[in-house]
Amino acid sequence: MRVIILAGGFGTRLGEVTDLIPKPMVSVGGKPIIIHLMEHFASYGHTQFHIALGYKANVIEKYFNEHSFEWSINLHDTGLHTATGGRAKQISSSLNGEKCFLTYGDGLSNVDLSQLEIFHNNHGGLATVTAVHPAARFGELDLDGDRVLSFEEKPQLQTGWINGGFFLLENDFFKYISSDSIMLEREPLESATKDKNLFAFKHDGFWQCMDTRRDHSLLEELYKQGNPPWQKK
Repeated sequence: MRVIILAGGFGTRLGEVTDLIPKPMVSVGGKPIIIHLMEHFASYGHTQFHIALGYKANVIEKYFNEHSFEWSINLHDTGLHTATGGRAKQISSSLNGEKCFLTYGDGLSNVDLSQLEIFHNNHGGLATVTAVHPAARFGELDLDGDRVLSFEEKPQLQTGWINGGFFLLENDFFKYISSDSIMLEREPLESATKDKNLFAFKHDGFWQCMDTRRDHSLLEELYKQGNPPWQKK
């Protein structure tokens, strides 16, 4: 199945790290995070990639021109200021009307893509989003009045779910995106929800975005420990 990777954002929260390169090219364990992501999809047999470029598109283009992979890699310069939905919409015309995976180029997970696909095919809607529990930024306290019942330093929260990316979309989903200025996370997903076309695949395993330098340091440390948790066992 084809995989759309959104890799065109500015990545400003990483600070000077992204002054010279786009966020998907930031190295984790000696190779760009986007390659770790693509390897995960490839481990499930999904090797047809469509990468939406924007900020510093030339850096990603140069990388793939200089490195060889046994995958089908299609690079699409979708514009510097195009929103996430607009980027996806531009690429949708290259999918021959077929469903596709879609994800962000700055997050890693061990989500079971085969189970995600089975879940999607069974519910009959137009879109599936992978729901994850975020990691806490600070220690989590379980209180009974003023007494602390338990204390966990930066656990994965067990209350609430957030958008973890790793979407599976029918081609008809893209009808919800009308222009380049549309953010995927706003009108399209809100409209799909209203039409009862959006379902959540709940993933309790590893998931980590790379929004900040702290996130980047965490991923580097996990890689150095060996057997990175996002790699398929």
